[in-house]
Amino acid sequence: MTRAAVLGSPIAHSLSPVLHRAAYDALGLGWHYDAVECREEDLAAILERSWAGLSLTMPLKRAVLPLMDEVSGLARAVGGANTVVFDGGRRLGYNTDVHGIVTALAEAGVDAPGSAVVLGTGATACSALAALRDLGLEKAVVVAREPGRAAGTVAAATRLGVGATVLTYADPIPETDLVISTLPAGAADAHAESIARATGALLDVVYAPWPTRVAEAVRASGGVIADGYAMLVHQAVRQVALMTGRDDVPVEAMRAAGLAEIARRAAS
Repeated sequence: MTRAAVLGSPIAHSLSPVLHRAAYDALGLGWHYDAVECREEDLAAILERSWAGLSLTMPLKRAVLPLMDEVSGLARAVGGANTVVFDGGRRLGYNTDVHGIVTALAEAGVDAPGSAVVLGTGATACSALAALRDLGLEKAVVVAREPGRAAGTVAAATRLGVGATVLTYADPIPETDLVISTLPAGAADAHAESIARATGALLDVVYAPWPTRVAEAVRASGGVIADGYAMLVHQAVRQVALMTGRDDVPVEAMRAAGLAEIARRAAS
């Protein structure tokens, strides 16, 4: 049986199995896809198992890079891979988060921001900087809990050719065309009103519970909202394409399956 999985810790909440299985069903593939609890110290051993492909979430996107035989230029520049494809015994690392961010913003009508602020300093924040570069920005503001936590993000920005100015949450958020929040659920709540005053558009990578307090505030102020669910779907679409080699990945079947599961979880 051809097997794939999503790895991370914690992982029980992941929607990836629902999305990938919906794609396999629509494509007529008899693949099996699981969620596997995996900490950094477990990763090397789990990679030794027989897989067609793997999706990676926290805390593995950076830890996986030295375990790859080949890493795409984008994943190397960002400093994180969320996708592993196994090809002839070789492990190939890719980043599909950037595609997810760019496509989610495009669906919301945000395709040429003149300025942007990124909240957070993790692997997804680095992907956000790459997405902003792809949208034509040469610089961005990164907001961190403390400046030292942004060192890896600034290094990624340098590799990407994006100028990064680092602020903390004690600083006022500057007026901007777009805010991308890569923070966990609830972490940006205290700053919701100041974010809404500062920006005309928001991408919040949180998808449940939705809407977040920040999304509600930006929407109430007349701003444009791109949600984390769209990002999740489109990064998974690119993963399925990489793992299966198919270019007819069923986006809407995946989107519908994930929404149904979110509704089921909310009801229960």
